[in-house]
Amino acid sequence: MKNRLTLFTKYLLDFMYFAGFVVIVTLPASIRFYGTYNSYFEDNYYSLCVIFFLSGVFALLIVQQLRKMMRTVIDDDCFIRENVTSLEKMSIYSFFIAVITACRLFIYSTPAVFIVILVFVIAGLFSRVLAGVFDRAVTYKLENDLTI
Repeated sequence: MKNRLTLFTKYLLDFMYFAGFVVIVTLPASIRFYGTYNSYFEDNYYSLCVIFFLSGVFALLIVQQLRKMMRTVIDDDCFIRENVTSLEKMSIYSFFIAVITACRLFIYSTPAVFIVILVFVIAGLFSRVLAGVFDRAVTYKLENDLTI
């Protein structure tokens, strides 16, 4: 059953996915522009381009996996192996973002950097645990389907 919240979430993920491409493509110009207001961005232009580009790519990969999972929610078939794989991938991508963001500590550390690292470590752990839960649910579902 497609309720409004599910459809809203699907459209929000679609928007985030395509907007993410625009953000990544315009990243060098955005960092250059913001560097006129913040010398930290001007002084560390190339490093920040690399860090934000890599983080952006992994964030897009997370959103891509969420979009794949959302299709299974809309199709009312959530407990499938592909969702377990998506959650495992999202876990890896989250840990990569945490590591990439930790590299920023060598350039300039702020409380926000520590918060971003913590958020993505927690997201990675949560995705890993949820993958295990989904894996068990898929196993039970398949066993149950064979019994009937």
